[in-house]
Amino acid sequence: MGYRILETDDIPGYLHERGHWANPDDIHVREVSDGNMNRVFLASSADGTRSLAVKQALPWVRVAGPSWPMNPDRADAEARAYEQLAKVAPDKIPAVHGYDPENYALVMEDMSDLEVLRTLLNEGAAYGPHTSARIGELVAQLSFTTSDFGMPSAERKALVAASVSPELCKITEDVVLSEPYVEHEHNHWHPGLDDLAARFRADARLRTEVADLRHTFMTSAQALLHGDLHTGSVMVGEREGAPVVRVFDPEFSFVGPIGYDLGLYWANALVSEERARALGTLSDHADQLRLSWEAFEAEFRRLWPTRVDTFFDDAYLDRFLRRVWTESVGYAGTEIVRRIIGFAHLTDLTTLPDPVPASRRALLLGRELIVRRTELTTPDHIRTLV
Repeated sequence: MGYRILETDDIPGYLHERGHWANPDDIHVREVSDGNMNRVFLASSADGTRSLAVKQALPWVRVAGPSWPMNPDRADAEARAYEQLAKVAPDKIPAVHGYDPENYALVMEDMSDLEVLRTLLNEGAAYGPHTSARIGELVAQLSFTTSDFGMPSAERKALVAASVSPELCKITEDVVLSEPYVEHEHNHWHPGLDDLAARFRADARLRTEVADLRHTFMTSAQALLHGDLHTGSVMVGEREGAPVVRVFDPEFSFVGPIGYDLGLYWANALVSEERARALGTLSDHADQLRLSWEAFEAEFRRLWPTRVDTFFDDAYLDRFLRRVWTESVGYAGTEIVRRIIGFAHLTDLTTLPDPVPASRRALLLGRELIVRRTELTTPDHIRTLV
């Protein structure tokens, strides 16, 4: 039939045709699209005992419409990432019941019983003792097993070839790693930040360091990444008395520098801390970099003895992890900056009664993370800046 854009009324028949639901007359559907890029539908049985989610990539950016075209094959990258994650971290992602490459649609576990981490944090909740540690573990599990350490060379090269995503990588290269530092129509910010926005554009040292991080992003094919790992891509809650953490939306997945995923998560954690500080609701925010890094490092070291190329010894592992740390710190800085004076902003800051003081603190912190990343060698060093 070819690609078709699914509407709410199409979902019962679609799920029946794809073999996911026996009786299409038993399905109630509602659209719950919330992100920038895609449409999402929840289908549930009349008695409420069964439910599924359907996510479809549109041929444009959802919030912009046809004026911003976007190849829907980004759903292929998301499906590929879920396939890899299901092998190594099935407890940290939603269950995927099927992928339809013709219509770029995923049928997945319904996670409406969970909450988006950013939403909870914005409401004043704590991270809890498990969330950031599980994020760190997931990044280690995905990155090690899809790197040259954890995957045979031929398989790795096939993965790299299959995971090339020029369109989505170009978005990151532009929106995150160049546009905020130049005059560009995408950029916008609160008027109270005019001076810092101008200062950052004129800051030669900052631009050079960002250029270095941008070049690493463009050329370092270390491992398969989530590619958009922030607090809006994490759902948390409790099931049967146990904490649940689910990472979703890996449609920006590609093979790149491991530190990029960690850096995105750290940036969002640091910004959420600025929000909590502004509102006087600080709880466990200060621990999140340390918890995620310690979990990442411990899991990566646990997997190290299984490496397929034993030429890389333990001394090299220490050097490699130091490099990942340093790049993570730098990418955290670029994510903070772009979320305040770039294209897409964070509700953590924009919904504050007065977003300017927290935004200024975060921007200045972002700059320090970028230009001093080689000096900031531990989480405690970063704590001195916050």
